[in-house]
Amino acid sequence: MRTMHIKITLTVFILVSFSFSSAQVLTIGECYEKARENYPLIKQKELLVKSTEFSVANVKSGFLPQLSLNGQASYQSEVTRLPGPGQLIEPLSKDQYKIYLDLNQSIYDGGVVKKNSALQETASLVEDQKIEVELYKIKERINQIYFGAILIDEQLAQIDLVKKDLESSLKKMESAIRNGTAFRTNADILQAELLKTDQRAVELKAARKSYLEMLGMFIHQPLNENTGLQMPETLVPQIEPVITRPEISLYNYQSQLYAAQHQVTNTRVVPRVSLYAQGGYGRPGLNVLLNQFDTYYLGGIRFSWNLGGYYNANREKQILDLNLQSVNQQKETFLFNTQLSLRQQNNDLSKLRELIQIDEKLIELRTRIKDTAKSQLDNGVITANDYLRELNAEDQAKQNRSVHEIQLLMTQYTQQVTTGN
Repeated sequence: MRTMHIKITLTVFILVSFSFSSAQVLTIGECYEKARENYPLIKQKELLVKSTEFSVANVKSGFLPQLSLNGQASYQSEVTRLPGPGQLIEPLSKDQYKIYLDLNQSIYDGGVVKKNSALQETASLVEDQKIEVELYKIKERINQIYFGAILIDEQLAQIDLVKKDLESSLKKMESAIRNGTAFRTNADILQAELLKTDQRAVELKAARKSYLEMLGMFIHQPLNENTGLQMPETLVPQIEPVITRPEISLYNYQSQLYAAQHQVTNTRVVPRVSLYAQGGYGRPGLNVLLNQFDTYYLGGIRFSWNLGGYYNANREKQILDLNLQSVNQQKETFLFNTQLSLRQQNNDLSKLRELIQIDEKLIELRTRIKDTAKSQLDNGVITANDYLRELNAEDQAKQNRSVHEIQLLMTQYTQQVTTGN
């Protein structure tokens, strides 16, 4: 029997230990990271990297020799004939054919390839930062879900304390009824209040389950009622924090993009120098006096300068300058609105700290009143309804403190998200 008892005890210990070890506890930082890693939009970053590599490679191929194969068949109404009597040289045929291979090698392009490559890379930075802006918004949604669940945890803990008070009072009331010093009505009132408390717990647990399901979808991880959420640490307030939101980087990259486009526009009005070679087969060849199929080749250096590009380039630069001014104005507007939000959040933090101080004093008073009422109920001086009124007043005071404390924490973390620090 002793051996069996030891085995049963050991089995229960192992099961309990496993239950506690498997209980999952999450922090808000872990939720931030996992939500970012598993958000569908993150996959676009990988696609963007590959796309940029291909685009830059295509642009840089402009340094490579350009090879093309061409063919032509034509018929013309007249051909060149030598003047004078007799035809010592056979005239050219009116139907002419040729197929040839062109080879071009750029020597100087005015920086077209280099600056277009820089443009593609900057455009990629802009698109990547747009994704970062969207990913950053996840933090705001995680804050709402996480702190909503934390608040419910605090309310459930408070319900447990209220239940203990009610159960203790009910136990003493049952004893008094058996001794004939109390009425059954008082016990029924306390029992009814216990059932109401159980109802509140059921509603809160259902709400907590919904929060955890939403959180689980964000972090791509199944969560259940045993999942714990660690209370976030209180953040140290920052004096005049520097705003490092991803939107700031986006505006900066957009400014760089317009500057890069400005440089590309400048390359349209610079001269270009290249080597070229051509080899082919046709009738006639290079010797136009010989009316037969022949091979030929030629080569040289080519110089070109599109002077007409100055007109369009100037207008394009003016448009780019306007776009740059628009980006700067958007950045200023964003910073202004962010500063307004920070000021409002600072006011909310000050208000919540004052409310919590008042909550502490109020709880102290309500607890003393409730304890006195409990003693009076035990001695039959007051009714159960009188006691419940004071118990609920204390419970409400404690719930208010919990709400204010969670709101304070949430505002601190919201402010952290607002600044980007």
